[in-house]
Amino acid sequence: MRAVVDLSTHIGVTSACEAFALERGVLYRDRARHRRSTAGCVSPARPRPPLAFSGAEQDHLLGLLDSERFADMAPASIYATLLDEGLYHGSIRTMYRLLARHREVGERRRQRAHPVYAKPQLLATAPNVVWSWDITKLKGPAKWSCFHLYVILDIFSRYVVGWTIAARESAELAEQLIADTVAKHDIAPNTLTLHADRGTSMRSKPVAALLIDLEVAKTHSRPHVSDDNPFSEAQFKTLKYRPDFPERFGSIEDARVHCQQFFGWYNHDHRHVGIGLMAPAAVHYGDAAALTAQRAVTLQAAFIAHPERFKGRVPQPPKLPVAAWINPPKKETSQTATTSSCSLISSTEVSRSH
Repeated sequence: MRAVVDLSTHIGVTSACEAFALERGVLYRDRARHRRSTAGCVSPARPRPPLAFSGAEQDHLLGLLDSERFADMAPASIYATLLDEGLYHGSIRTMYRLLARHREVGERRRQRAHPVYAKPQLLATAPNVVWSWDITKLKGPAKWSCFHLYVILDIFSRYVVGWTIAARESAELAEQLIADTVAKHDIAPNTLTLHADRGTSMRSKPVAALLIDLEVAKTHSRPHVSDDNPFSEAQFKTLKYRPDFPERFGSIEDARVHCQQFFGWYNHDHRHVGIGLMAPAAVHYGDAAALTAQRAVTLQAAFIAHPERFKGRVPQPPKLPVAAWINPPKKETSQTATTSSCSLISSTEVSRSH
């Protein structure tokens, strides 16, 4: 059995703490905590300082700090203002300490309570169920000049159902575009949801009144959350990252000609990854299933001709979309999945036993 040697008399607390990279204060606090726990007592309450303000003096100073004159001023400013007037009611630290005791160190005025915005959760399982719309700026011929591009997009098919360009942004133009697009696509009442961000035109009274008349539901993104309107944002990126997109447009007519060509390409020629490498028009107007079957025949022929290139597995065309979500619900946790799989195994075992 090894003997325990006390090295405190030889090394010292400071040297030992330095050797273990330990603060001496940690050691002393731990010792004090240990002594209190073994003695079964608590730390005595701190005595009231003899020079502390009386209750009446504290009430007078707090009333002064909360007065209409000083409610929106910092304690340092209040202290200086009173000194300039030949008055002294306490130090800056005393003011802060008194405000902290009453939980008034922060803003002491009445504050506007911002509403809680719910996360929009939208599901489209077919075209003309959920549309998304937004406005982006296109640079004009001179510095600080721009044109405004309004675009309405079907989130299921990615098909641009309506667009227009104007020299300014206005609720009246947005109202006219929405009304014309709904009429053009013959949208039945109570079958469409129109989603947008929280721009001025999107939340305007003319647009809101129009949607009520058309019996179209509306939803809005949360403030400063671009992910709540992802389809419109992605479509604008496709527009502006094209090789032929100019740095500036010479006139609004040039912008209209360019967008006319772009949206024709986007709707009928652009193969979109999110919809099974189909053009938006094929999905929007129901031609995608036939094209997928045709692709499957082509892949089957390629497999028959050279099966070794596919390692014995017949290649399949990209799958068509079955749903498009804005903020899909969260997937169940791994614990829930494990519980479900255990339940499934148990039920299988029971069925086998019977």
